[in-house]
Amino acid sequence: MYKKILVPLDNSPTDQAILSHIRPLVKLTGAEVVLVHVADGFAARLQNQLNLADSQEIKDDQAYLNQQRDALTGQGIKARAILAQGKETAESILTIAKQEHCDLIAMATHGHTFVKDVLLGSVADHLRHHTNIPILMIRASAQ
Repeated sequence: MYKKILVPLDNSPTDQAILSHIRPLVKLTGAEVVLVHVADGFAARLQNQLNLADSQEIKDDQAYLNQQRDALTGQGIKARAILAQGKETAESILTIAKQEHCDLIAMATHGHTFVKDVLLGSVADHLRHHTNIPILMIRASAQ
């Protein structure tokens, strides 16, 4: 069924909605999980061009990813963590999904209204319009 599942995380409570949902799927299929977080702060976007040291945000993002990866591997799930930066979130996710040969993207959505999505942009909407990889979207409950 699935061999490699990309799971974008945004370091918010929303992440737990998708992580709890994919655990049984991964155990059933034996798929590898590729956790991805795209650092999108000013320093993260310009870090390579300006040869900047890792900001605290980057360090915190990497620690969060590692913590989520370790939680999965502690449950016997093969998982890796990738911290991306320098591009828009949706484009980074699509690039990594292609490079990693992922056959499913599983993500939680915030459940914004149409107006809020237009104003804030929607990673989920961009992904569904720009990839042929199946996407599993779980709407996180309101916090």
